Amino acid sequence: MSTRLLLATRNAGKLAELQRLLTSAVRGVEVVGLGDVPAYPEVPETGATFAENALLKAREAVRHTRLPAVADDSGLAVDALNGMPGVLSARWSGRHGDDRANTALLLGQLADVPDDRRGAAFVCAAALVTPDGAEHVVERAWRGRVVRAERGTNGFGYDPVFVPDGLELTSAELPPEEKDARSHRGQAFAALVPLVGEVLGPA
Repeated sequence: MSTRLLLATRNAGKLAELQRLLTSAVRGVEVVGLGDVPAYPEVPETGATFAENALLKAREAVRHTRLPAVADDSGLAVDALNGMPGVLSARWSGRHGDDRANTALLLGQLADVPDDRRGAAFVCAAALVTPDGAEHVVERAWRGRVVRAERGTNGFGYDPVFVPDGLELTSAELPPEEKDARSHRGQAFAALVPLVGEVLGPA
């Protein structure tokens, strides 16, 4: 019999990514999303760090569903802005999830910053929480730089202005499979998989 693991998201891409990683690594765990469980009020992301927000969401998912849960929080930390937008990435312009406005504001703030000081990192914290109170958090970063104009259509958020170290393409110009393998979330989910295996895998 399979164990159900809730990934606290409605993002189909995230769900497919974690399902793919777990299927090849951990037997007997079925990953489901928020669309597969009864609806519950989702907690505001009030944490000061990515890890705090990931834990908030995972704990809330466990509380409402009694299933072991994974949640993640991620964003862009820009060196010249002292690590901002950070946890405010999705609402940097004041409206949550307005990618175009967020990116336009960021590019405006960096307009006078020279190319050699435009370093940044996408950061993702992924948390695993179980009904018996066990909690694990992993955090991974994807270093790169912010370019001056958007390029590519494969990503979302700040992907069109982020060029990873060692590459010339933006994150939004990479094929989805390559982005998944390299990205902050791909790295964090991959690091979480052995923990899922330890906690939920066959005895």
